[in-house]
Amino acid sequence: QVQLVESGGGLVQPGGSLRLSCAASGRSFSTYTMGWYRQAPGKQRELVTTITGDGSVNYIDSVKGRFTISRDNAKNTVYLQMNSLKPEDTAVYYCNAARLWAGIRQAYWGPGTQVTVSS
Repeated sequence: QVQLVESGGGLVQPGGSLRLSCAASGRSFSTYTMGWYRQAPGKQRELVTTITGDGSVNYIDSVKGRFTISRDNAKNTVYLQMNSLKPEDTAVYYCNAARLWAGIRQAYWGPGTQVTVSS
Protein backbone atom coordinates (compact mmCIF):
# COMPACT_ATOMS: atom_id res chain seq x y z
CA GLN A 1 0.00 0.00 0.00
CA VAL A 2 1.22 3.49 -0.88
CA GLN A 3 -0.11 6.75 0.49
CA LEU A 4 0.50 9.96 -1.44
CA VAL A 5 0.20 13.54 -0.26
CA GLU A 6 0.59 16.52 -2.58
CA SER A 7 1.63 20.01 -1.53
CA GLY A 8 2.68 23.29 -3.08
CA GLY A 9 -0.47 24.35 -4.89
CA GLY A 10 -1.88 27.85 -4.73
CA LEU A 11 -2.78 31.00 -6.60
CA VAL A 12 -0.24 32.42 -9.04
CA GLN A 13 -0.32 35.08 -11.73
CA PRO A 14 0.10 34.17 -15.41
CA GLY A 15 3.77 33.74 -16.20
CA GLY A 16 4.54 32.73 -12.63
CA SER A 17 5.93 29.51 -11.20
CA LEU A 18 4.94 26.89 -8.68
CA ARG A 19 6.61 23.74 -7.43
CA LEU A 20 4.43 20.82 -6.44
CA SER A 21 5.66 18.01 -4.23
CA CYS A 22 4.25 14.55 -3.65
CA ALA A 23 5.47 12.60 -0.66
CA ALA A 24 4.94 8.85 -0.69
CA SER A 25 4.77 6.48 2.24
CA GLY A 26 5.29 2.77 1.96
CA ARG A 27 8.04 0.66 0.50
CA SER A 28 9.75 0.25 -2.84
CA PHE A 29 9.14 3.81 -4.07
CA SER A 30 11.70 3.41 -6.84
CA THR A 31 9.70 0.57 -8.42
CA TYR A 32 6.77 2.88 -9.17
CA THR A 33 6.30 5.07 -12.19
CA MET A 34 5.18 8.40 -10.77
CA GLY A 35 2.85 10.71 -12.58
CA TRP A 36 1.09 14.03 -12.31
CA TYR A 37 -2.46 14.33 -13.59
CA ARG A 38 -4.77 17.31 -13.57
CA GLN A 39 -8.48 17.93 -13.74
CA ALA A 40 -9.96 21.27 -14.66
CA PRO A 41 -13.58 22.14 -13.84
CA GLY A 42 -15.96 20.39 -16.20
CA LYS A 43 -13.18 18.38 -17.83
CA GLN A 44 -11.84 14.88 -17.56
CA ARG A 45 -8.69 14.13 -15.63
CA GLU A 46 -5.68 14.16 -17.95
CA LEU A 47 -2.16 12.85 -17.67
CA VAL A 48 0.41 15.65 -17.58
CA THR A 49 3.73 13.93 -17.09
CA THR A 50 5.36 10.72 -15.86
CA ILE A 51 8.75 9.63 -14.61
CA THR A 52 9.93 6.04 -14.29
CA GLY A 53 12.03 4.72 -11.45
CA ASP A 54 15.20 5.17 -13.48
CA GLY A 55 14.29 8.71 -14.53
CA SER A 56 12.75 8.43 -18.00
CA VAL A 57 10.21 11.20 -18.49
CA ASN A 58 7.28 12.03 -20.73
CA TYR A 59 5.15 15.18 -21.05
CA ILE A 60 2.03 16.18 -22.86
CA ASP A 61 2.68 18.71 -25.61
CA SER A 62 0.99 21.61 -23.86
CA VAL A 63 3.48 21.62 -20.96
CA LYS A 64 6.71 20.71 -22.77
CA GLY A 65 9.38 23.29 -22.10
CA ARG A 66 7.44 24.74 -19.16
CA PHE A 67 7.00 21.86 -16.68
CA THR A 68 9.71 19.59 -15.28
CA ILE A 69 9.09 16.40 -13.34
CA SER A 70 11.77 14.96 -11.07
CA ARG A 71 12.04 12.46 -8.25
CA ASP A 72 14.20 11.79 -5.23
CA ASN A 73 14.02 8.09 -4.46
CA ALA A 74 15.91 8.55 -1.19
CA LYS A 75 13.18 10.92 0.02
CA ASN A 76 10.24 9.04 -1.55
CA THR A 77 9.21 12.28 -3.22
CA VAL A 78 8.31 13.42 -6.72
CA TYR A 79 8.25 17.04 -7.82
CA LEU A 80 6.63 19.09 -10.54
CA GLN A 81 8.27 22.40 -11.34
CA MET A 82 5.82 24.54 -13.29
CA ASN A 83 7.07 27.68 -15.02
CA SER A 84 5.44 30.17 -17.38
CA LEU A 85 2.05 29.20 -16.02
CA LYS A 86 -1.05 29.96 -18.06
CA PRO A 87 -4.68 30.31 -17.02
CA GLU A 88 -5.40 27.04 -18.83
CA ASP A 89 -3.10 25.26 -16.36
CA THR A 90 -5.69 25.92 -13.65
CA ALA A 91 -6.79 22.57 -12.25
CA VAL A 92 -6.58 20.20 -9.35
CA TYR A 93 -3.26 18.37 -9.69
CA TYR A 94 -3.07 14.76 -8.58
CA CYS A 95 -0.05 12.60 -7.88
CA ASN A 96 -0.17 8.97 -9.05
CA ALA A 97 2.02 5.96 -8.34
CA ALA A 98 1.72 2.91 -10.59
CA ARG A 99 3.51 -0.33 -11.24
CA LEU A 100 2.98 -3.81 -12.59
CA TRP A 101 3.84 -6.21 -9.78
CA ALA A 102 3.57 -9.98 -10.11
CA GLY A 103 1.25 -9.48 -13.07
CA ILE A 104 -1.07 -7.15 -11.19
CA ARG A 105 -1.34 -3.44 -11.92
CA GLN A 106 -1.20 -1.37 -8.76
CA ALA A 107 -2.11 2.30 -8.77
CA TYR A 108 -2.49 4.87 -6.01
CA TRP A 109 -3.67 8.48 -5.94
CA GLY A 110 -3.15 11.48 -3.73
CA PRO A 111 -6.06 13.73 -2.70
CA GLY A 112 -4.94 16.51 -5.05
CA THR A 113 -3.79 20.10 -4.73
CA GLN A 114 -5.43 23.13 -6.35
CA VAL A 115 -3.46 25.26 -8.78
CA THR A 116 -5.08 28.49 -9.89
CA VAL A 117 -3.47 30.74 -12.49
CA SER A 118 -5.17 34.11 -12.56
CA SER A 119 -4.43 37.81 -12.48
